[in-house]
Amino acid sequence: MSVALSAPASAEASAGAAALPSHIGKYRILGRLGDGATSEVFLGYDDFQRRNVAIKRVRSSTTGDPVDGHYSERFFAAEAALVGRLQHPNVVQIFDAVPDPVAPYLVMEYVAGSTLRPYCRADQLLSLELVVEIGFKCAMALGYVYRQGLIHRDVKPANLLAVLTNGTITDVKISDFGSVLNLGSDVTQIHRVGSLAYMSPEQLDGGTIDCRADIYSLGAVLYHLIAGRPLFDAQVQSAMMHQIYNVKPASLIGLRAGVTAGLDDVIQKALAKQPGERYSDWGEFANAISALVTTQQVPRGQFQGVLDSERFTLLRTLEFFQNFGDVELWEVVHRAKWQRFHFGHALYRKGEEGNSFHIIAQGEVEVFRDGKKVAQLGSGTSVGEMAYLAPSAELKRHSTDVIVTEPATTISFTPETLLQLSPNTRHLFHDSFIKVLVRRLHSAHEALAHPRRIF
Repeated sequence: MSVALSAPASAEASAGAAALPSHIGKYRILGRLGDGATSEVFLGYDDFQRRNVAIKRVRSSTTGDPVDGHYSERFFAAEAALVGRLQHPNVVQIFDAVPDPVAPYLVMEYVAGSTLRPYCRADQLLSLELVVEIGFKCAMALGYVYRQGLIHRDVKPANLLAVLTNGTITDVKISDFGSVLNLGSDVTQIHRVGSLAYMSPEQLDGGTIDCRADIYSLGAVLYHLIAGRPLFDAQVQSAMMHQIYNVKPASLIGLRAGVTAGLDDVIQKALAKQPGERYSDWGEFANAISALVTTQQVPRGQFQGVLDSERFTLLRTLEFFQNFGDVELWEVVHRAKWQRFHFGHALYRKGEEGNSFHIIAQGEVEVFRDGKKVAQLGSGTSVGEMAYLAPSAELKRHSTDVIVTEPATTISFTPETLLQLSPNTRHLFHDSFIKVLVRRLHSAHEALAHPRRIF
C-alpha cells in the first residue's frame, strides 16, 4: 500500500474520526491516509524527531482465515527486515517496525503528494519529458535497491509516489516493499506475488527471477503513463495471462502524439517476453532512458530547462565526481547551485574574499595573476577551493582573476550548503579536493622546480 497523502488529512480524519486512534505506540495520529485489504495507513507525528511519519498498521484478519494472517505476517516481516537499510532519495525510508502482537506496524517516511495512479488516466496524462524523467529516477532507484540484494516484485503506479511542490510533480519515490524478494535472506519467502497488469511472464511462472522482472514492470508502468491505458487489459484473469505470455504490446507511436520511434523502442525492449531480450541491468536501462533526452527524442514541454536526469548524467562524466556513488550524486544534483556564465564573466577577482567554490561542468575559464595567464581550466576541474578551504581570513582572499573564456556551466557550493550534505558526501568532496591540490602542486613543481602558492 502506498503512503502518499492524496487528500487533506483533516478531511480524512473528520470523515473517520470514530475509528481514528489518538496514538499508535509513541506516535500521535493526525489523520488517515489510506486503507487496504491487509493494512491501514495513518498520518502520525514523531514528537522526538519533530516530523510527520506514515504508519502502516497490519489489520487483524476479519475472516479468521489463518492463511490470510500468514500472508500479512510475511509481508510485514519483509518490510521490517529493511528498517534503516534503504537510503536513497527516490526510495521511501522505513524508520521502524514494531511487532505488536495484535496489530504490528511500520513507521515510514511521509510523502506529501499522491501515487502515480491518477496520471494513468487519459485525461490526466503527464508530459512525455516528465514521464521519461520519472522513468530515469525509478530505474536508478531500483538499481540501487537491486544492489542491496532486493527485487521489488510489485512495481506499479500505486507504489510510486509523486512528490508535489505547489501542485507540480518535482520528484518520485518508490514505496511498499511488502512483496520484496530478499536474495540474501535464509527465510522462506512468498513467490508469485505482484500485480498482474505489470507482472513479467517469468514472474507469472513463479520461477527464479532477477532484476529484469522489475525492468519489465517499470516498462509496463511507463507504457501506461504514456498511453493512458494499461499494457494489457482483460476481464478474465486467464485471458490477461495469455496476453502477457503471447501478445506483443501495441506500438506507442500510434497511441499518443509526440512519441518518437526511439522512445517506443526503449519501452518495447523493456517489455520483451524473454528476459534475455530486455536490458541486461538497471544501468543499461537508465542510460537508454537518459539518452532519449540528450538525443532530443523526447519533445520538451513545460520544463524547457535542464532536467535532473541531465544533470545527474553530466556529473557522472566529470572527473571530480568519479568516486561518488549514485546516492551522493543525487545529493549534489539537488543541493548544488547550478549557474551559467557568459564569455568574459569574472568568477573571482584578485583581492575578493572567497566564500564558495565552483566545479566546471561545461565550458572553460582562464586564471590570471597580475595580468599574466597562469592556467586554463576546463570541465571536471574546480576553482576557488583554496580560498574556500583556507584557515585564515588573509588566505581566503583570492590571489588571481578567474575569467570565463568559453560560456560555462558551473556547480557551486558555499560552506552553508556543503554542511547540508551527508557526512559521506562531504568526505568525498574533501577527497576530490585533495586530488586536485596534489595535481596542481605537482604541476607547479614540474613547471617551476619549486612550490608556489596555488591559485
